[in-house]
Amino acid sequence: MSDVVVIDYGMGNLRSVVQALRFVAAPMGLTVEVTQDADAVRQAKRLVLPGQGAMPDCMDELKASGLLEAVVEGAQNKPLFGVCVGMQMLLESSAEVAHQGDAAGGAALAHPQSLSTPCLALFPGEVVKFQLSGRLQADGHPFKVPQMGWNAVRQTQNHPIWAGVADDSYFYFVHSYYARASQTRHTVGETDYGEPFTSAIARDNIFATQFHPEKSADNGLQLYRNFLSWSP
Repeated sequence: MSDVVVIDYGMGNLRSVVQALRFVAAPMGLTVEVTQDADAVRQAKRLVLPGQGAMPDCMDELKASGLLEAVVEGAQNKPLFGVCVGMQMLLESSAEVAHQGDAAGGAALAHPQSLSTPCLALFPGEVVKFQLSGRLQADGHPFKVPQMGWNAVRQTQNHPIWAGVADDSYFYFVHSYYARASQTRHTVGETDYGEPFTSAIARDNIFATQFHPEKSADNGLQLYRNFLSWSP
């Protein structure tokens, strides 16, 4: 039984996530493994769900891998950390859909005539795209989509995962879509990019971020450290 399992369903840059987790886990005497095996997910004590790429592809790969059921089961009682698209997948649906010939969505229409892609529905809410065309930043430069780079995260609620991380600390983002949680009590972090958006969500045994802790230097490592010692 592994202490921490990073779920590999074929969509995500797992190397940096695993390296960051192993760096903070080693002094704690904890093991971190990557797995494509549903039984290993079921046996693990803690789960990390990364994600990268288009939502339709991520959901299709999660189903095809045979891991979807194990992830949903684990989310009921195991500490789970979602990262980037791994956070977005926790909501009910995403406005990101696959189109014919779309390089990001694949060569075929994965969800024909669909206005959204169904997700895991572990949080009420949806994932929407930034609508920032023509908008200018304070320095006069236009907002770019995707948002790519460092931005501040405002801690809208106290949470054990924030321990040791100052409010308005900077984290690294790369995304064109963002979570719109239906219930404000689930939003524990907020970031401004043209307008405020939810950059961290939490409830019960789940914590997830739109930003990449593994690319966010000491503050990101502290979040992973807190996750490994968290007892929800």
